[in-house]
Amino acid sequence: MKHIIVTVGTRPEAIKMAPVLKSLSEYSKDFRVTLVSTAQHRQMLDQVLDAFQIEPQVDLDIMRPDQSLSESSARALRGLDEILADLRPDLLLVQGDTNTVLAGAMAAYYHRIPVGHVEAGLRTNDLYRPFPEEMNRRLTSPLARLHFAPTVKARDNLLQEGIAEDRIFVTGNTVVDALLWIARERTDALPQEARGILDRGRRLVLVTSHRRESLDRDLDQICLALRELVQSFEDIEILYPVHLNPRVQETVREILGNTERIHLIAPLSYPAFVQVLRAAYLILTDSGGVQEEAPTFGTPILVLREVTERSEAIDAGVAKLVGVKRKDILRETSHLLKDREIYAGFARPSNPFGDGHAAERISRHIKDFFESQQE
Repeated sequence: MKHIIVTVGTRPEAIKMAPVLKSLSEYSKDFRVTLVSTAQHRQMLDQVLDAFQIEPQVDLDIMRPDQSLSESSARALRGLDEILADLRPDLLLVQGDTNTVLAGAMAAYYHRIPVGHVEAGLRTNDLYRPFPEEMNRRLTSPLARLHFAPTVKARDNLLQEGIAEDRIFVTGNTVVDALLWIARERTDALPQEARGILDRGRRLVLVTSHRRESLDRDLDQICLALRELVQSFEDIEILYPVHLNPRVQETVREILGNTERIHLIAPLSYPAFVQVLRAAYLILTDSGGVQEEAPTFGTPILVLREVTERSEAIDAGVAKLVGVKRKDILRETSHLLKDREIYAGFARPSNPFGDGHAAERISRHIKDFFESQQE
């Protein structure tokens, strides 16, 4: 029986690894799975683990108030190094692009343990956008043995960087698996704030914005655009679950606090967030995960970033990159709110990121990998 360690550290990682854990559990005669949490984001991670009824066997608890990227990376590397030295697994699975991912890949390399990278190959080709995620992904790729690319474009990125074709597997994105699972199981999860907006007959605009590279000045521009939008359109209300990062909280509440028809709320549970994605008229976001999730429901997305590593949604015509300048956000959002024909062009349920079976493919590829080693 092969031993697999699965690592998670943040809310998105837990969401995207939950289907993988579920799928691996169906190979109980082949795999023993240990879930290790670095708790890089403590509260928001625990919220998702509860939603999927997942409990880590190991919790490194690395989060500290206001810690630097170097500090969180060092704690993750040190903790994962000790776990790998102790448990000596046959494979380490990491997901995405956080400090937990790069630390896990480095620790596994030091112990000569193969790494499987879920959601491999995403690129913006701008090392500082998203920061530090772009570099975390790039440095993880040469350390990984198995690359589970969500799309053909992600596979092509890896091939261009010299990754061997027989190590890359196009699987779809596991976030679609998670989304469909929760949407089916928790139809009752729409939060009261969203229900109230719909009951008042107004269009619900969902906003998420928290990227590290936006904190210096871009978040101010985004918030000013939101304030002007509710002044221009009386039939909309904005629901903004505000990230727990103190700098995000300070900026958002200073500009938008007490603004009529803008609801600043705590981060939603994942089941509640999924139902808001489904109910929203329009989404403004800088989140990578939301760009992958919303197309399933045909909810138009305006991406509040200068570049995106998930351009498949833009190529499919269900999302648009609008940048972070107030006037650009206001102009593009106004187009969708005013023109029903333009809106209809975006509002088409069509998800280029997956079909809900990515985790099954990943598990089968892992089984094939171990069988090929035995041969």
